[in-house]
Amino acid sequence: MRTPDPSAEADAAQEERAPRLSPVLVYLLKGVLYRDQHPRVWHDLEALEGKVVDYFKTIGLELMVDESEGFAYLKQTPLDEDDDMPRLIQRRPLSYPVSVLCVLLRKKLVEADAGSGESRVVLTRDQIVEMMRVFSPQRADEAFTEDQIEAHIRKAVDLDLLKALKADPPVYEVRPIIKALVDADWLQNLDERIEAYQKHGNSPA
Repeated sequence: MRTPDPSAEADAAQEERAPRLSPVLVYLLKGVLYRDQHPRVWHDLEALEGKVVDYFKTIGLELMVDESEGFAYLKQTPLDEDDDMPRLIQRRPLSYPVSVLCVLLRKKLVEADAGSGESRVVLTRDQIVEMMRVFSPQRADEAFTEDQIEAHIRKAVDLDLLKALKADPPVYEVRPIIKALVDADWLQNLDERIEAYQKHGNSPA
């Protein structure tokens, strides 16, 4: 008697399962959808992308998909000056320290692409603290500075710019959505921007 292959049964069940639109819409409205975090929802997005695009178009949103990096998100369609439609995707201005962290993480992705070609960048908590230290206001209290930087790291995790991995000491993966936030125009002047941030950080607190 043949023993059923559980993996084959699971594959068959996946093939038989009809793609569902509502989970895709919900995940995208909540924020960034990552292929590695939600493979089933991503599969549904691929199957129903046309319907997803059409749905969000009716409410003034544009679907942005990066197949190579495996993430998707929504962008507000530009509004006319006389259009009084409320914004569905609220702009969240980043604080100065989180902006600095975002730019530094983007630079790490650039360095990884130019070096090994590895798109996945993982940094320890101490590495991030050292990166940020020179951009923090000069203080005698090192413990206070580290506490502040850790708060900025937590904020970056909340914004899905970093993903906390299960490790001790803490380790973080740089999320590819940063490539969409810090685009080619920013990269052209990346070193100048970092230098300007550093001068700001070295000014008296």
